[in-house]
Amino acid sequence: MTERSHEPIVQVRNLRKTFVHGGEDVIALDDVDLDVAAGEYVSLMGPSGSGKSTLLYILAGIDRATSGECWVLDHNLSELTEDELSEWRNEHIGFIFQSFNLIPVLTAFENVEMPLLLTGLSKRERAEHVRTALEIVGLADRMSHYPRQLSGGQEQRVAIARALITDPNMILADEPTGDLDAHSAEEVLTILRKLNQDFGKTVIMVTHDPKASTFATITHHLDKGKLLP
Repeated sequence: MTERSHEPIVQVRNLRKTFVHGGEDVIALDDVDLDVAAGEYVSLMGPSGSGKSTLLYILAGIDRATSGECWVLDHNLSELTEDELSEWRNEHIGFIFQSFNLIPVLTAFENVEMPLLLTGLSKRERAEHVRTALEIVGLADRMSHYPRQLSGGQEQRVAIARALITDPNMILADEPTGDLDAHSAEEVLTILRKLNQDFGKTVIMVTHDPKASTFATITHHLDKGKLLP
């Protein structure tokens, strides 16, 4: 496949993911088709075990499909080696986990800076990028705080800043408000909408919360591994 400039930046066809549990094959994704255009804010909804997080991890290049095609940003992810996937992911994808995944012994500044240590930026340039990212999420005054000194909502905002730091094309969020109270969840969702509307980031968010889904512009539902029409 060569010319794809007029096609969606995410194009999934006949995607299937199975794994073995207790000696039996379990179908996590069953012939899923999905298109996402640049600049969209997509919500993937469904009950626990519906396959929505599995799909997100495949789109991020963290997991691999069993069969089918998964094109993201002009790359067929199934054809990339692990090293190529890692390099592609670091350049193009910002991933936000439900459990924040911050390193406890590092400050907010140091947690956000980590992805930049793989680049050729100078210490001064890295510091400028980190300050900008923390300003975007409203935590410029918490740069020297450790995760234990932050609320859950603040920790997730640090995680968003870390996801932003390399200026990725896409932000993928796995239940980003799942561990947060209503007020903190609202703050996080507002930031994700700002990244989409003001900074043009394509956002794909997994959630089971209908209220969170209202922040997205498009909602898809999964059930038992199938994307519902």
